[in-house]
Amino acid sequence: MSTVLICLALAALAVFGVRSFSKRLSGGCCGTGGEAIRRVRVQDRDKKHYPYETRLAVGGMTCRNCARRVENALNSLDGVWARVDLSKSEAFVRLKSPPDEDALRAAVQKAGYWVPGPAAPRREP
Repeated sequence: MSTVLICLALAALAVFGVRSFSKRLSGGCCGTGGEAIRRVRVQDRDKKHYPYETRLAVGGMTCRNCARRVENALNSLDGVWARVDLSKSEAFVRLKSPPDEDALRAAVQKAGYWVPGPAAPRREP
């Protein structure tokens, strides 16, 4: 009887694994249907207008769509211009006013990711 239960559990895991794998093949690692997420462009791209800078480590990103979601979440904040480096799992953030670490962290979390530690020291004018 226990052998039957173990076989059923293994079969269920195999079915789940195959379904997950097929979703990733057809839609990227996030199962987004294969379409790339469009970048939210920052209106003001003059670096001189952003005297503050910080770096945020970002956890949970696995593909360029993940990085784009984090970047878009940060860029949707007023006075923020962010670029995400997926290979380093971090966001480089330019700001027009002193950084509000809680707001940056909340934007990343709302996008479905996390900030594992404190932000890197920031540069001020």
